[in-house]
Amino acid sequence: MKYTAQINVMPLKELLDPQGKAVNTSLHNLGLTHVQDVRIGKRISLNIDAATKEEAEKMTHEACKKLLANPVMEAFDFTLTEG
Repeated sequence: MKYTAQINVMPLKELLDPQGKAVNTSLHNLGLTHVQDVRIGKRISLNIDAATKEEAEKMTHEACKKLLANPVMEAFDFTLTEG
């Protein structure tokens, strides 16, 4: 079966996010002062061929741990859909 994994990788909440801070400051400079606590991450989409949903979840988790997210600085979550 074919599955699509939508992965979100974000900096750990405990760590400073310099990109997010720069964007937050820029938004305030543009008059968007109600925006607070901007955090910048990445979204990754994978198409996976797997026999079962559990196998696709395992592959996605492994890809995130081994390559797509740095566990020292980032956290990840994902959703998996058929198709």
